[in-house]
Amino acid sequence: MKATQQLHNLGQRLWLDNISRGLLTSGTLGHYISELSVTGLTSNPTIFDHAIKEADFYDDAIREKAFAGKSGETLFFELALEDLTQAADHFRPIHDASGGVDGWVSLEVSPLLADDTAGTVKAATRLQLQAQRPNFFIKIPGTRAGIAAIEEAIFAGVPVNATLLFSREHYIAAAEAYMRGIERRIDAGLNARISSVASIFVSRWDVAIKNKVPNALHNRLGIAIATRIYRAYCELLASKRWQKLATFGARPQRLLWASTGTKDPAASDTLYLEALAAADTINTVPEKTLLAFADHGKANNLVALNDSEAASVLEEFTRLGVDHEVLAAKLQREGTAAFTKSWRDLMDRIASKSRVLTKAK
Repeated sequence: MKATQQLHNLGQRLWLDNISRGLLTSGTLGHYISELSVTGLTSNPTIFDHAIKEADFYDDAIREKAFAGKSGETLFFELALEDLTQAADHFRPIHDASGGVDGWVSLEVSPLLADDTAGTVKAATRLQLQAQRPNFFIKIPGTRAGIAAIEEAIFAGVPVNATLLFSREHYIAAAEAYMRGIERRIDAGLNARISSVASIFVSRWDVAIKNKVPNALHNRLGIAIATRIYRAYCELLASKRWQKLATFGARPQRLLWASTGTKDPAASDTLYLEALAAADTINTVPEKTLLAFADHGKANNLVALNDSEAASVLEEFTRLGVDHEVLAAKLQREGTAAFTKSWRDLMDRIASKSRVLTKAK
């Protein structure tokens, strides 16, 4: 039995952190679902930028839409929705069989809205309506404005993937925004069953401090932070506040480990999958990591994330001058900036392709 199936049987879900038209048309996504136990999919501006840059699968669609007078964000979101609604249809049987717990895909609002609560809510609502799929998350970043938008989107009935979360404090802010949205729905007499996940970025912690700490501490900070967050997740689900919401049919906002491809060539290529095999969580992984795990990963048991060990690791980093709260804020700012750059690159690429393709025609 493949490690991916073993992990699935143990209760953690694997999602693919990638999307492209080629992935859909070649049957590769279907293969990952049937053979590698992939039960969901995430995307972001960088993924779409690479997909459009590296292949000609989108050329006909871009040409057609450009001739129809479409450009920029309008053209892009049409392309993205075409891909992601197809992907959502691939996962629909899983979604239905799990009672709506699994089988989701995710599309991100424009990163240019990271500081715009009202604009984010408007965009999230519009994209969800355009998708017309029950298993479609809208990704909203956990910035200050994004946290307010998460609450409003949940209240409006939009399933949300709260993204760009790095620390325990980031996670709690997103979880509380989700609960506030559900509480408001209950008070308004609305259905409490609006799904959400909270995406925790892991490997970027280790990249950020690699050159600042001894080799013995390499690739340990992200896992320690994730362990701390997992404890907060478990405590929240045991809280009276959450138990009350559960009686109205609310579903837990599941933890999703993101940025789990190994960046350090000296470390195992399945490091974060094996270290974060925690109950009732999701791990979204790049194709390279998925295939490596299927080939030689280990998933014999779910990991009992060790709080005391994590605390000890964090103390070591603190002694070395690493302030994880300050670093979390920096990582979120950098992540937002990176997605903004990818977004601008994506818009430039679409504009350039549109000009070339329409001229060639």
